[in-house]
Amino acid sequence: MLCELCGKDAGPTRPVFIEGTKLHVCQSCMRFGEEYKAQGGRSEAPAPSASVIEERLQKREKRMQTKDVYATTGSVEIIDDYGKVIREARTAAGMDIEQFAASIFEKKGIIAKVEANDLVPDEKLMRKIERALNIKLTEVVQASVGTNRSAGTKMTLENFIKKG
Repeated sequence: MLCELCGKDAGPTRPVFIEGTKLHVCQSCMRFGEEYKAQGGRSEAPAPSASVIEERLQKREKRMQTKDVYATTGSVEIIDDYGKVIREARTAAGMDIEQFAASIFEKKGIIAKVEANDLVPDEKLMRKIERALNIKLTEVVQASVGTNRSAGTKMTLENFIKKG
């Protein structure tokens, strides 16, 4: 007999439900559906319920959606005026550079350089300063994914060639 799914002459076929339709398929195509089981004296088995079909369609729709790899792209960077923010928070707390440096177990010269924006603090020092002064020195910067061409135009070879 011919398989109703792949069309091969596969010998004996078996009835299965594929996407809610009863088909007689070969042994290799049986994996695409649910086996038909006759109930009692009836010759027709019920098709998969609407909820099962709906669930499968939702899973398929989720699989088929395109993913924007740039949607969640963002990097954490130190703010531009970090030295000024640190100095203002330190003076508001009533500490001079020596007291503040001693409180976070750092050298006075390092704190002075950080406040003057001459030294960008590493992650560890930044966290110590943020905790001690109860401030935030980082911000999330979104990467721009734009190009200089208009949205309706297609990429051509001319876009790659440098005009002289």
